[in-house]
Amino acid sequence: MHGLLLAASLAGAVVTSRASDWDPAGLVVLLAALAIASDAMAIETASMRLTGSFIALVLAMVVLGPAPAVAIGLLTVATDAHRLRDKPAALLSNASTFSVFPLAGGLAARALHVDGGDGVNQALGVAAVFAGVNLLNFLLIAVPHVWTDGVPLNRSVRTILVPLMPSEALAGALTVISAATYQTVGLPALVAVLIALFLFQILTRELLLSQDRAEQLEARSTQLASLQVGVLAALVQTLSLRDRMTARHSAAVARYARAIAEDVGCTPAEQELVHTAGLLHDIGKFAFPDRILLANRKLDDDDWKIVRTHPYQGARLVRRINGYGPVAEIILAHHERIDGRGYPRGLTGEKIPLLSKMISIADTYDVMTARDSYRDPVSQAEAIAELRRVSGAQLDGDLVETFIRIVERSGLQFQHTTDADFERELDFDARVRGYALPQAA
Repeated sequence: MHGLLLAASLAGAVVTSRASDWDPAGLVVLLAALAIASDAMAIETASMRLTGSFIALVLAMVVLGPAPAVAIGLLTVATDAHRLRDKPAALLSNASTFSVFPLAGGLAARALHVDGGDGVNQALGVAAVFAGVNLLNFLLIAVPHVWTDGVPLNRSVRTILVPLMPSEALAGALTVISAATYQTVGLPALVAVLIALFLFQILTRELLLSQDRAEQLEARSTQLASLQVGVLAALVQTLSLRDRMTARHSAAVARYARAIAEDVGCTPAEQELVHTAGLLHDIGKFAFPDRILLANRKLDDDDWKIVRTHPYQGARLVRRINGYGPVAEIILAHHERIDGRGYPRGLTGEKIPLLSKMISIADTYDVMTARDSYRDPVSQAEAIAELRRVSGAQLDGDLVETFIRIVERSGLQFQHTTDADFERELDFDARVRGYALPQAA
């Protein structure tokens, strides 16, 4: 059976191959290297083998085509052959699996015109391909065990597929973002994905190897949640490749919001929470088409309907990460207004989370004082006057006065014209080091 599937997939790849699928050659090489290297660094436990090669394969399906995806899949299996040298049946099974789902996914992406889509349609197409091939991959592995080992399919779904869904959702989001960014930036975006993926695997390996089984059962959930923030920070860097202004704005909002939280006496944990929410508050803008994200004009009513979805889209992405519901709640409410005229839920006054109110003030101030795509920046004095004008209606009055006092007293600012402040606020290396080390008891 596996031999027939492999032969049929190879024939399908040959028949559907186009010369344009292999161009640019550098992209083919990069994705092949990413898949092979990630598979070589796979994290193995007693019950499973975790590798990031799946992301590279799906990217090959959607940005290249079925034939290159099949070729990369088989190369990945070939380089892993040494691990299965005493198990030819397993090697044949892997080869058939890693040829069938790349072919199916590549053909699906071609039918959906994923590589020619824009904005939301492209994102939905990539997400659909990722989800579809992920399910197909699972079925290709699980169904044979129903016949050979008598393992019920529903038990495999419950014990294997369901527990992996949160991490697969994160991988899917990373794939969607990478594909969208590649259309605008090109190879640099995939280099960023390579770095994020390797860091994720390295840090997860450190987690699994640093603790014995009992400690892992108790601490793994919290540690992995913290680790995934590092991956989300890498997504902010990827956003910077597509739209530097939005990424730097997010870093500025994080700095200003943390300063407010510190001044009003929030705990260090709350300060870190609002800082993380500030970095990620506009992550939902990844779904915007370029005509909105990179607009050099005022937006029309239809555009604004799309813009107003970004708190919800961002919160939905972050909420999938175990333990980061509070960050998602802050993101969801950062465009609410004290008078109830905000969005997406029209919350009023005390119903708006305190840290979301801080994000709103920081967001409003930075939009006014930083270079915008359709608005000239205003002076600090003019921005302060505007904050006071909307105080009590749009923004929390007490927090506005706190922020103004901080700005006037300390000269707090963010430099948008260089990368220095952006990198300092993201502080990715420090985050990675902190999450890689086992937490002290």
